[in-house]
Amino acid sequence: MRVFLLSTWFPHPPSNGSRIRAYNLLKGVAAHHEVSLISFVRDEEGQEPGDLHTLCTAIHTVPWIEFVPHRARAFLGYLSPLPRSVVDTYSAPMAQSVSEHLARRRFDLVVALQSPVARYIPVSGCWPSVLDEIEIGVFADAIRISASPLRRARAWLTWSKLCLYLKRLLARFDGCTVVSEGERVNLRRAVRGYERVYVVPNGVDVEHHRMLSVAPVSNTLVYTGALTYSANYDAVDYFLRDVLPIIQGEIADVRFTVTGSTAGVALERLPRRQEVTFTGYVEDIRPLVAGSWALVVPLRIGGGTRLKILEAMALGTPVVSTSKGAEGLDVTPEENILIADTPRDFAAQTVRLLRDPALRRRLSENGRRLVEDRYSWAEIGRRFNDLLESVVGQRSQR
Repeated sequence: MRVFLLSTWFPHPPSNGSRIRAYNLLKGVAAHHEVSLISFVRDEEGQEPGDLHTLCTAIHTVPWIEFVPHRARAFLGYLSPLPRSVVDTYSAPMAQSVSEHLARRRFDLVVALQSPVARYIPVSGCWPSVLDEIEIGVFADAIRISASPLRRARAWLTWSKLCLYLKRLLARFDGCTVVSEGERVNLRRAVRGYERVYVVPNGVDVEHHRMLSVAPVSNTLVYTGALTYSANYDAVDYFLRDVLPIIQGEIADVRFTVTGSTAGVALERLPRRQEVTFTGYVEDIRPLVAGSWALVVPLRIGGGTRLKILEAMALGTPVVSTSKGAEGLDVTPEENILIADTPRDFAAQTVRLLRDPALRRRLSENGRRLVEDRYSWAEIGRRFNDLLESVVGQRSQR
């Protein structure tokens, strides 16, 4: 098949969750079909194509327009039935480029990786089409956790606009994917009656993350995730404010490292704690994660499946997480992960792990086995390709 693939994130290098997914799904499709890629690119992104030229017959890029809440166009979004971010980030160059590519060549299938590029696929319905990775859990959570009536009202308005937008958007797609069963529930709640929703989870490159020869350092904890994402910022704030002080009361010399971009983030608003390090963006986090005694995932909001957990397990680093953090993963508490949902329980589970090398060894071995059996990108790529071929076959029958 000739596949026209639109990506919200440039897939190489695969250096964050969205780019990792885009790269590996593209790789899975390109193993069987001819792929033409058009992608947004951001100023801070490296655009080294790596092996993309061997995977794709053509590559075209368009500059991404960042959402700026105080821009005039964003203010006009208050008057629109569409979410403000959708109004503010519209890209005429992307719309023109997609239209020209589709007019110039016949494609058997169109695939949009994430909803920001899905809007540029024409409504005509001439091509079988699939939208990958709709993630709306963070918007549903915003209503639940809003501290004031005004914030709750704004969150509800955003959710209402999002539901209307997705209903219109999905009408042009033969199917869409989500990364977890929880997200499928969210989507069916948002767009009632739309049934063509398939779970394609996130994965991990097992070989790339095979255990490094790095000895874990006692009393070290790590969290991986850019603080520019609100769910990550909330998780670190919660851990520093409510959990770490309890841990330090038991183990005074515990050290905590946070990796990921902090560009434009108000770090001064986070609680100040000794032995806490913010590394900023790290090109290769594997040695940091493999050298830590445990990965902590104190997430309270957000959706999807957590690449950070899968990557840590692949490296043999045990995980302590909230239920929200492990949402969407087929994990078993006490077998391959520790789960805790209150500050005191989270601290207690972390202290227990820091003090028990045998527990660490057991969680490490079982976590590694889990990702090898269920979350290899090679297997997920094959499943995604099978789904695309099934959609094309069903469209042909209709």
